[in-house]
Amino acid sequence: MSCYEKYPTLQIEGYDDSAWQGWEAITARLRARTGQRTVLVIDCYPGVRLAELEENLLSALKPALVINAEQARLDESALHQLLARNLTDDRVFGVLSCHQLSEFIDPQKLAALKEQVSNAPDGLIVIYGPGAALVHPGDVLVYADLPRWEIQQRMRSGELDNWGAENQSEDMLRRYKRAFFVEWRVFDRHKTPLLKRADFLLDTTLADSPAMVTGDALRAGLKQTTQQPFRVVPFFDPGVWGGQWMKQKFDLDPSAPNYAWCFDCVPEENSLLLRFGAVRIEIPSQDLVLLEPRALLGEKVHARFGAEFPIRFDFLDTIGGQNLSFQVHPLTEYIQQQFGMHYTQDESYYILEAEPGAMVYLGTKTGTEPQAMLDNLRSAGRGEQPFDDARFVNQIPAKKHDHFLIPAGTVHCSGAGTMVLEISATPYIFTFKLWDWGRLGMDGLPRPVHLDHGEKVIDWQRDTQWVHQHLVNQVEPIAEGEGWREERTGLHEREFIETRRHWFSAPVVHHTHGGVNVLNLVEGAEAVVDSPSGAFAPFTVRYAETFIIPADVGEYRISPTGETSDKPLATIKAWVRG
Repeated sequence: MSCYEKYPTLQIEGYDDSAWQGWEAITARLRARTGQRTVLVIDCYPGVRLAELEENLLSALKPALVINAEQARLDESALHQLLARNLTDDRVFGVLSCHQLSEFIDPQKLAALKEQVSNAPDGLIVIYGPGAALVHPGDVLVYADLPRWEIQQRMRSGELDNWGAENQSEDMLRRYKRAFFVEWRVFDRHKTPLLKRADFLLDTTLADSPAMVTGDALRAGLKQTTQQPFRVVPFFDPGVWGGQWMKQKFDLDPSAPNYAWCFDCVPEENSLLLRFGAVRIEIPSQDLVLLEPRALLGEKVHARFGAEFPIRFDFLDTIGGQNLSFQVHPLTEYIQQQFGMHYTQDESYYILEAEPGAMVYLGTKTGTEPQAMLDNLRSAGRGEQPFDDARFVNQIPAKKHDHFLIPAGTVHCSGAGTMVLEISATPYIFTFKLWDWGRLGMDGLPRPVHLDHGEKVIDWQRDTQWVHQHLVNQVEPIAEGEGWREERTGLHEREFIETRRHWFSAPVVHHTHGGVNVLNLVEGAEAVVDSPSGAFAPFTVRYAETFIIPADVGEYRISPTGETSDKPLATIKAWVRG
């Protein structure tokens, strides 16, 4: 049985009576807030099940007037015209939206809804749906939320279209693209000021199992989260190249064909579990980033990236699986000019486990002629022949605790037989596949290959000698003491993330130095993170778990649990270079 915690939960202090579970309790609480004439606004993130609200909450409240704010939304044709430049014709890549939600609303229809509210008789008036707060600020404001990962599950099941579109017939990549590049950006801008003043947050993650917490308790809970170590809720996904290691080590569903990914620290898409007394509230961990960016990230990181968590930790499992796609990530100027992102997807592979014969594909072989390799890739893409990877690409043996650095522009992929902890920058979908070994995706469709993008960003100087000198196991001793040793393992000077590995058999004191730290226990069964000054309760972390130390924590200590063994433990720590 795995000790890996799949549902890490933070207990929030001082607000045990500030949350409610189930429609009956939620209805009673909201009814207690109504007066002779009350406007109750329930604004929603796109993906919230409005039918469930109507059937279980609105019908019980029996309002004098009910308005669905989506009545004022532009029709599908007008939305598509507005968003055409952002959506593009590509299945995977769009252009990041800078729209405001008000641009998606018909001004005349909105004015008509406002007029209805002004002319309504005394009693309870309910305005609900995405954008409801544009109709009226609300005498009582509820924000209904859910994590992006749950939105994706609803899309995959066929339950959910994109917002303002009837497009279930579109493949999942196109629907995800529209959500990633447009909807989530727009609605994060819309909900941030609402969360700062909301009277209640409504957790709609689980069907027919809602939970609600007061806005004051939520905001206090988020503030508490920035004062202690925490983990976001990991999620797992199969893939055509996926392996079996995580299934066994993390006690996952044995009936799944494989697990390719574990998103162990991607706050844009993960959720955060907060417990208020007996009630557990699940929110997007992005809410923490949006509301507490300075305390979480630190002044310098916030100044550089804004309310965006720039470090990503995830797992790539090919043990018992196949090679990842052969790929490259865009250079900074390319991602800025083509897609509107302000920084790029630099990354690295830290090898947690490796089978005999495992390897990483990294950089081109010395003497490679760029046109010859591109011609070979195009021929492979047409199905005329397999890509001659042995001729063009360095195949470097990989073993446990190796660290391969992958600055943008470097061709690469992990081979079969590896369990990779990927440490990278957060723009996580900007992968230009150059060759996918002739496979179809799990949906039966050809996997997209973006050679036209990829050829424009490959750095051909990263040949055999350069790769070994700059990207493979760049381990540098930093310091040591009784029972501990610190090593720098990267990343490359073109990457903004610094990584350090600590081997320890005795307690080690760390410090955030004003910037967020992200760590993973890469060796050993269990360790305890505590505060030398007692500022937060001890926090237990287990093998392969990623955890976040907010910038405001400052000093913290990591210690082995139980008796010190002869074999030291190890953490890998990442932060943004100053």
